[in-house]
Amino acid sequence: MLWSKSFIPTLREVPQEAESIAHQLMLRAGLARMLVAGVYSYLPLGLRVLNNIKNIIRQEMNSAGAGELLLPALQPQELWDKTGRNVQMEEIMIRFTDRRNRKMCLGPTHEEIITELVASNVSSYKQLPLILYQIQTKFRDEIRPRFGLMRACEFIMKDAYSFDINEEGLDKNYKLMSEAYNRIFKRCGLNCFTPEADSGVMGGSLSHEFMALADSGEDTLWACAQCAYASAKNIGNCPKCGLGIIEKKAIELGHIFKLGVKYSQPLSALFTDEKGNRLPILMGCYGIGVSRMIAAIIETSHDQNGIIWPKEVSPFDILVLPLNITDAKSRELAFKLYAELNSSGVEVLLDERDERPGVKFKDADLIGVPLRVVIGEKNLKNNMIELQFRADKRVEVINVEEALSKIREAVQGAG
Repeated sequence: MLWSKSFIPTLREVPQEAESIAHQLMLRAGLARMLVAGVYSYLPLGLRVLNNIKNIIRQEMNSAGAGELLLPALQPQELWDKTGRNVQMEEIMIRFTDRRNRKMCLGPTHEEIITELVASNVSSYKQLPLILYQIQTKFRDEIRPRFGLMRACEFIMKDAYSFDINEEGLDKNYKLMSEAYNRIFKRCGLNCFTPEADSGVMGGSLSHEFMALADSGEDTLWACAQCAYASAKNIGNCPKCGLGIIEKKAIELGHIFKLGVKYSQPLSALFTDEKGNRLPILMGCYGIGVSRMIAAIIETSHDQNGIIWPKEVSPFDILVLPLNITDAKSRELAFKLYAELNSSGVEVLLDERDERPGVKFKDADLIGVPLRVVIGEKNLKNNMIELQFRADKRVEVINVEEALSKIREAVQGAG
């Protein structure tokens, strides 16, 4: 991608509406823009990050044996009437009556919809167990949207659902999804605590949250730094090591639930067992705030100059930065490296703008690509260029002849 051909509207000043560090940097780095409170457009850099997170999620969910589908955002209110959640969630539901006089809503979540689908298509124990997931936009009429993508009215979630014939199967899938979630967050550069939590309006017998420590977090976590224990409640001393636990702010990134028959019973999602008995399917639910993860990654990985993307979620693998694009040798080498790296599968952003070096360096720090190749006239006279690492500010001066192999090697290790 050429910088001048993309749409990367970076900002020097901190926008007034930005409350948290993540919100500030998201706007300043040109990842997203607000349409109205709680509703955001994803710009090219932000969309690339979002898609990278989605790809990680898909890889881990698919390897865990889950099947991807896509459920409707438009939902009939009658399904919510059957489970009683039309009353429990009425304050945040966006409802309307369509031209056919049907009471509808924009889906704030999809438990009712997936249960209705399975109820209509699964009838025998031979079709179970089953895990289905989607990556879908949700809509909630938040009373106070804040912190950009952290608490929005329109947001993207990954929600998965397991369907089992007994508690043993539910326990197995609950553990399977928990392990997949830990891998997802680790690959995205997020260190999560997993305390047991209140199931709230989702219901069920057991739930766990996946929480990342952050100053802008809206949740409270009681954590022990010594042994990585965490609890949603203040219990005094850590039960694992006996040391005191301290109050921390945290961001909820994921939540998993053992739903049991909360939805399958009222929506008649039944199966016939080996003995011919008709029984309700046991369900589990597993959610990740996909768009919220962008904010959490920025919140936990930045410095005073901008974002520091972990390698797997970064919008690009490498930024090629010629300091003077009007210099013929610098320009020729920049475009040569750009073409050769692209052809070998490396995601490259080339800043070929005719701007001062200071402007380019500030923008490079702001958008946070893990590795950049700096081509300067002074070094080029000695047939040398620089590799700069965003995370630790390390600089390596390399020979132009070795550039491609050195850059590919650095890309593999960056982040």
